[in-house]
Amino acid sequence: MSQWPYGVGRRIIPTVDSTMAEGARLAPSLAGPEWILALEQRSGHGRRGRAWVSPPGNFMASLVMRPVGPPSQIALRSFVAALALREAFVAATGREAAFSLKWPNDVLLNGGKVAGILLESIGAGTQVDHLIIGIGVNLAAAPGAEDVEEGATAPVSLAAETGARITPEAFLDLLAPAYARWEESFTTYGFAPIRTAWLAGAARLGEVITARTMTSSQTGTFETIDEDGNLILTTAKGRQTITAAEIFF
Repeated sequence: MSQWPYGVGRRIIPTVDSTMAEGARLAPSLAGPEWILALEQRSGHGRRGRAWVSPPGNFMASLVMRPVGPPSQIALRSFVAALALREAFVAATGREAAFSLKWPNDVLLNGGKVAGILLESIGAGTQVDHLIIGIGVNLAAAPGAEDVEEGATAPVSLAAETGARITPEAFLDLLAPAYARWEESFTTYGFAPIRTAWLAGAARLGEVITARTMTSSQTGTFETIDEDGNLILTTAKGRQTITAAEIFF
């Protein structure tokens, strides 16, 4: 086990509606950053309010922190969390090549979705008082096809794909130190080294992908992400900057 990061809280809850909701409730009373891990989550959710189905034995946690900087910079912590997740997975399995990063906030294992990241902020106007980074990992089991949006990346579990069996508490003990290291890099050196590391592990870089929003769809070659974390596609209409979308392979 890596050493738990100094000054970071660790709270384990047997059952909760969602760790994101619990993080929002606890945020005003926390003296510093804190990880909240639930062993059972009754009302978890992902992007766009979609239900996050998570059987017992899976990882459901949120990191509550008080960030500094403008909202656009704070939002880049989705990439920080993705790198930390990949590091924790490699530590748990020893299989670095099996894990890749899917823009904007998923981690893939052998091409299937093994983890997702969700960021929510608390504040007024453009002021962010607290950031909550929610992370769900299919450690023991993956949702069925009926629980996944049509055409989305198929979910997989760590146990089924690698044979590695790890408890949520043990996985948190890998993830929290990894996140602390990447967070220190981000706050010290900015997004540039995070961007470089993320691109080194990016899924489908240089390949044709489709970015869909609620109103449009663009298909092109995944060229890079820019200094603001936006997806850059080369399409028939030229170079396109995608700020938010769902990605389909």
